[in-house]
Amino acid sequence: MQQASTSLWNATTPLPPPRPLTGDLHVDVAIVGAGITGLTAAVLLEERGRTVAVLEKAAIASGETGNTTAHITEAVDARYHYLRRAFGKDEARRVAEASHAAMEKIAELVEKYSIDCRFRRVPGYLYTEKRKYIAGVKNEASAAQEAGLDVRWQEQVPLPFPTRGAAVFANQAQFHPGRYVTALASRVQNLFTGTLVTRITEGGPCVVETERGRVYARNVLMASNVPIAGFQTVHTKMTPYRTYAIAFLVDDEHPEGLFWDTADPYHYTRWQDTDEGTYLIVGGEDHKVGDEEDTEACFERLLQYATEQFGVKPVRYRWSGQIIEPHDGLPFIGGSGPLFISTGYSGQGMTMGTLGAMICTDLITDVENPWAPLFNPMRVPARGSVREFLAQNIGFATQVVSDRLTARGVEATETFDVKSGEGKILAINGRKVACYRDEAGALHGVSPVCTHMRCDVAFNAAERTWDCPCHGSRFTPDGDVLNGPARTPLEKIELPE
Repeated sequence: MQQASTSLWNATTPLPPPRPLTGDLHVDVAIVGAGITGLTAAVLLEERGRTVAVLEKAAIASGETGNTTAHITEAVDARYHYLRRAFGKDEARRVAEASHAAMEKIAELVEKYSIDCRFRRVPGYLYTEKRKYIAGVKNEASAAQEAGLDVRWQEQVPLPFPTRGAAVFANQAQFHPGRYVTALASRVQNLFTGTLVTRITEGGPCVVETERGRVYARNVLMASNVPIAGFQTVHTKMTPYRTYAIAFLVDDEHPEGLFWDTADPYHYTRWQDTDEGTYLIVGGEDHKVGDEEDTEACFERLLQYATEQFGVKPVRYRWSGQIIEPHDGLPFIGGSGPLFISTGYSGQGMTMGTLGAMICTDLITDVENPWAPLFNPMRVPARGSVREFLAQNIGFATQVVSDRLTARGVEATETFDVKSGEGKILAINGRKVACYRDEAGALHGVSPVCTHMRCDVAFNAAERTWDCPCHGSRFTPDGDVLNGPARTPLEKIELPE
């Protein structure tokens, strides 16, 4: 039987009982999302005397904060040599400064509030196993140094397999993200879980509608991985990806550090101490949402890699997450008020999520922030990113037309072709139906048309969800919303046996 997806963090984090909103509430700032961005922003805003309400559809860290591998680093997925070329030397330096400040803010909050999250400083290694990539990694080390970071080239990498050297980032960090954000959550007065936001209306005040009441606020911060109101053009400037991770309980000596290779798709590795023992965490196999038909195979390839490189270990936990890749390499953080967003973190959710909270807190409280212009959601695209912008949006338009006018994606015409645990797009009486059969044999039918911008969803076999390849919305087999930007469920369809 397929192993259930549960992250190491969610499995080892005691959560407080659910506390849904009951009735209406008036505050200075409403925050949508109780992950690292939303909870960090809530703590920082309350430190400045603002009243805050945090609204979370499920539980604390149940979104992408609970599905991270929790590297805290100044290194960026886009690479500093790219930022130097696309934005300029000064801008690359500001990205480095902002990343360092966010990393230090995490350290500051850990110390200030005595958070027991096993925070520790470790080096970060961008390494390669192939001779042909040595020059590129050395170039990245040089660009990161030029940006002001403590980075050096090192021939030896403390891993149990041959490598060709690494760019080593000094004094990076790691922690247990579940323990960290639940500690932040304990400091927030108005935190409401099990409370789905259904609509946000901009105004004076803004109105945040939920199924359990309304929150009236002067400002709204959407810390929900993707914007769920306004900022429609931002959706056209980023692409959703799935990423995978597995964790093995180990009892032998291990190196200290965060590790990323130069493979495509690349792998990232680290070790984490928990109350259960020490875990080896291996992540990777990233792909665009909807591009991989057999998502279960992503876990299988990751296990094969981990077995070959680190030895055979039984998988204790496995999980996947959704990362948002901005077309020009930098997150979208800010707003002109009263609505603010923070999204597009690539693979640096812990660092960039904290940075997003810092910048938005300053903007909301009228404090000048030196990095805000660089991450402005409405910024002019970086050099070289316009082509990516056009390609993605032409692809979106083409996909919508193809979904509506062709049989694209149809996998069967009879419900008996759908086995237990499977999801398929069927053509029934001339209509496309997203059909899932559960382990008990019951059929669940919904429209495959995403309620956000009308793309057809694809089945994610590893997570048993319907995922939209255009802007990353995700739905349960019954069509309920798991991830935005969609806010309404897929239409239910009665299926014949």
